Amino acid sequence: MNLTRVLVCVAIMAGVTYLVRMLPLAIFRKKIRNRFVISFLSYVPYAVLAAMTLPDILYSTASMLSALAGLITAVLLAQRGKGLLTVALGAVAMVFLAERLLPLAGLLNM
Repeated sequence: MNLTRVLVCVAIMAGVTYLVRMLPLAIFRKKIRNRFVISFLSYVPYAVLAAMTLPDILYSTASMLSALAGLITAVLLAQRGKGLLTVALGAVAMVFLAERLLPLAGLLNM
């Protein structure tokens, strides 16, 4: 790969990054007062975080079953109002147990 191509790629990436950050400031000069738009925008960070982490959660273990067990455990603990550390440790413990018990049950060949 030559230097010119690398510099062009970096310039394009810089331009796209700048446009994504600059356009909302240029388009929305006044404070947004529409309740629907404000409500919609308040959920964007959570949706992006879920879209980025869910595939990693499901494909980071040896089996989809153990990943689902950990995910379900984390969701249940979070719904019961447990703290972040408790939720994370509970999910890790469930995945660990599932990874050990699934081969014994014949559901996972390791």
